[in-house]
Amino acid sequence: MKDGIKEVADCVNSPNPSLEVHRLVNYCRIGSTFVGYLGLPFKFAQMEFLAKYLSKVNDLDKGARPDDTLETLIDREIQQNLAKKHYSSSRSLIRVKRSIVMLTVMFEQMLTKGGNSIVGAVSKSYEKSFAAYHGWATRTAVFASLPALPTRAKLMKKLHENEVSMTAKMKSFVDSSAVIVNYIDSLFHSRELGQQLLELI
Repeated sequence: MKDGIKEVADCVNSPNPSLEVHRLVNYCRIGSTFVGYLGLPFKFAQMEFLAKYLSKVNDLDKGARPDDTLETLIDREIQQNLAKKHYSSSRSLIRVKRSIVMLTVMFEQMLTKGGNSIVGAVSKSYEKSFAAYHGWATRTAVFASLPALPTRAKLMKKLHENEVSMTAKMKSFVDSSAVIVNYIDSLFHSRELGQQLLELI
């Protein structure tokens, strides 16, 4: 997962940033299973990631040309008045960005707070990524299930990591994800409909 996101980040961390649709899709297919390790509290995230993005990966692949980039795909949907549609690839991309933000904030909190409990880290990551776009019932269910989260030690065991290796991978993920999130945001902010799209559920 760490190496995958670094490869994606390297594509946009250049003088002429560009990211092919297929490259991001491939990373998402690999990285989506991680949230399953967090158990019940993150099932909403897995559903958000899978049901609203990965289930449409084949459609995204069909709609994209072989050499399509995120930029050309967004521009085409805007020109065709499709970007604001619930099923659009542009909105799927925004949901993917929120999933990346969720994991980034969680790792940042785990790196700075320490301790064996990850409840605070997960709570903060949810608040920063999905909470504003979920209804009262979903938010209540998520926060009520936080005590069921695995401890940091149990999570590392599931991932076959130790403290040193886990810390290194979390730091690498945080650094790489910041580049990707900023790039995706810049694509939308530089377009007339961009801010409206970013505010949609």
